[in-house]
Amino acid sequence: MKRIAILGSSGSIGTQTLNVVRRYRDRFKVVALSVNSDTETLKKQTDEFTPELAGICDENAYDAAKANFDQIELIGGKNTLIEIAARDDIDILVVAVVGMCGLKAVMKALENGTTVALANKESLVAGGKLVMDAAKKSGKEIRPIDSEHSAVWQCLRSGNKTELKRIILTASGGPFYGKTLKQLKNVTPEMAINHPTWKMGQKISVDSATMMNKALEIIEARWLFDTDKIDYIIHPQSIIHSMVEYADGSIIAQLASPNMELPIQAALTYPNILPLENARFGLDRNITFSEPDESVFPLPKLAKKVLSVGGNAPCIFNAANEACVRLFLDNKIAFTDISIIIAETLEKTQVIHEPTLGEIYDTFETVYGKLMRDNI
Repeated sequence: MKRIAILGSSGSIGTQTLNVVRRYRDRFKVVALSVNSDTETLKKQTDEFTPELAGICDENAYDAAKANFDQIELIGGKNTLIEIAARDDIDILVVAVVGMCGLKAVMKALENGTTVALANKESLVAGGKLVMDAAKKSGKEIRPIDSEHSAVWQCLRSGNKTELKRIILTASGGPFYGKTLKQLKNVTPEMAINHPTWKMGQKISVDSATMMNKALEIIEARWLFDTDKIDYIIHPQSIIHSMVEYADGSIIAQLASPNMELPIQAALTYPNILPLENARFGLDRNITFSEPDESVFPLPKLAKKVLSVGGNAPCIFNAANEACVRLFLDNKIAFTDISIIIAETLEKTQVIHEPTLGEIYDTFETVYGKLMRDNI
């Protein structure tokens, strides 16, 4: 039986991870759960799964709720995620939190010799080299939960790394695929978060609308699969989640319904493939592809440039986007300003070529803080 801990158990990935556990209770024991401030959901989860430890990152929420958790060890505050990641009795740590808070927890888990199932983009985007060096040193895996990277991970089992020609990530195109820059000038936050295929949080929905989500995935894929041979294609139906092309020209694709429980279950049960009844896929569907328009959506192309620069440039890229999305959702900047400000920030910010973990965090706080101050 695998002992798992979930950082971010009240969010979409966290709750769906617990669905997988419910399906295979004979295979998994939940050791620890954490939330930021949703103590009501955490209480229901701890009552059902009886973990040994629970954590609440928000100190005010922790203080207000700790009397309700008298049957379980409860921790709280800014070090909650690291304390859970530091446990030496966890087989798989599911990192489903959003933001830079996930990076230190990932590093701690890997240093501690724990396998990480990763749904936190910032860890690899901002600290990719540091994270992969830690994984290599520990000899432990990072198993991707993101649907595109999980698809690549599965497709790569069909051949050897030396036979790889390229990775092809698929992109739905978001709600504005086919629009011109002129048409995008009046996009509102309400329009941007209305994704045609996936039901996601506000931040990731805006990232999908700007194609930043695909830009971040390109950076993640570079580190996860140790290659810069990465392309992407527009595939509006979101049926093919990604593809891998081999040296002989053959392309292996992973097809599935848009259901995040599939990549979650793949990460938890690897190398086994277990039934997932509610994700059955029908073949009576049309599949189309088209080339992206990088004159309207330049961020994936910019991501490749960021990778070539290296160092803390991906962190600058990510921090600028975090700030721009927040400013856009607060109606402080226009939708079309997002990519412009990100590009300008990259040009103006000094690159550190071999940053430490502390310098990665300093970079994020400096870039994010400056953009917020300049635009409020």
